[in-house]
Amino acid sequence: MADPVTEPASPPTGYGFLLPEDWVQIPLRQADAEVAVRSLVASAFARVPADVPRDKLTPLRLELERRLRAAVAEARRADALEMYLPVKLTGAVNLGASFTVSNARLPTRSGPDGASSEVSDPAEIAVQLLSADGTGSASEMDLSSGEVDGALAVRRERVVPAAPERGAELGSRRVEYLVAIPGDPGQWLVAAFSTIGAGNPRDDLADAMVEWFDALMTTFRWSWT
Repeated sequence: MADPVTEPASPPTGYGFLLPEDWVQIPLRQADAEVAVRSLVASAFARVPADVPRDKLTPLRLELERRLRAAVAEARRADALEMYLPVKLTGAVNLGASFTVSNARLPTRSGPDGASSEVSDPAEIAVQLLSADGTGSASEMDLSSGEVDGALAVRRERVVPAAPERGAELGSRRVEYLVAIPGDPGQWLVAAFSTIGAGNPRDDLADAMVEWFDALMTTFRWSWT
């Protein structure tokens, strides 16, 4: 008879995905983020023919670096740990999709007697953890629950409209996985994916990218060292 599965005594020390070669990771809590941005920009322009005039390349390079720095700044404001971006085979950086990984603490719920208790219903967990962005109603979310590498997980999918005042000229399709961290009650890992598709968050490309991210999450594994 197989041994019963037991809850780990200590939290994992890391995690990983089977990330495709054309995606890169940018760490956000170290100065390495600036190094990674410069490396991505250099890679994007490394294959440009030498006879292309520099005065035409410089504005493009500066704009790409600006967009990457803006993406990093936004991810840092959301307290993300890492950001992942796709890079085309030509070395060009594609900002049409990305995902971040961050930590979240499950808020406690106060009962009538004032005592606090843990939230156990997956839908309520998602509402608790995601209500800070103004979409706290479960009726506004496409919610499902299950497991990721043996841990309770809640998946949310939604479409976020364009917000030009915040630099988001196009609407985006968002998918978030909230995964309970083993051995650390109340702590959750959040993997948040975003794509604009081919300009419409509900087009075929957006559908394909969402399917890709769901497939990526099946490769997620905790690690203990």
